[in-house]
Amino acid sequence: MLKVKEVTSEYSGMKALQGVSITLDDGEFVSIIGPNGSGKSTLLKTISGTVGCASGEIYFADSNITKMEAYRRTQMGIIHVPENRRVFSSLTVTANLELGAYTKRARAFMSENIERVWALFPRLKDRPKQLAGSLSGGEQQMLAIGRGLMSIPKILMLDEPSLGLSPLLGDIIFEAISNIRKKLKFSILLVEQRAVEALELCDRGYVLETGKITLESDRESLLGNPLVQKAYLGTI
Repeated sequence: MLKVKEVTSEYSGMKALQGVSITLDDGEFVSIIGPNGSGKSTLLKTISGTVGCASGEIYFADSNITKMEAYRRTQMGIIHVPENRRVFSSLTVTANLELGAYTKRARAFMSENIERVWALFPRLKDRPKQLAGSLSGGEQQMLAIGRGLMSIPKILMLDEPSLGLSPLLGDIIFEAISNIRKKLKFSILLVEQRAVEALELCDRGYVLETGKITLESDRESLLGNPLVQKAYLGTI
């Protein structure tokens, strides 16, 4: 479904990604782990079109989208939930969710999808008229993910969903992501610092370091890899 081929991206002349290649199949869950500043968020931004490719190509459903505008990629079903819980603070919970359903197809299923979000995040269901800016950090993250689901994604890209949350709230978010995977069956690309949870959820994973993919394998192999255990899992 998604193919990133030898992609290089730059910020102010500095290479953030250097020849990165990854794939994501239909219905697959792929996690990307790595240290801070390794280019993980840049990779998602490059796929969604908010950061351009200096070189390389990106394919989605056999279409070359390398130069395609970000809004057109969203219309195709590539949905990016960025880090730092970016909600519309002055709007209600419901209004934030409705903004996620701005494509024609998503608007046709708005009521059904809102009910789906309520089922995944009961805490939001209890606060439909509350301003998003007055929610807790965990609730704002739920809302950001819920807004992404309202777009009826083919690929849901989640950037650091546990960032800044307490361990308990982070666990709730990961449980919700697991339920999304089980119930909705679309492709998920997860970037996450909590490497144990990220790898336990996925089918396959990549390790991204200093803008380069240094390791790729299935979940069990990565969890059992001594280098991954020492650097990211804290078990050796």
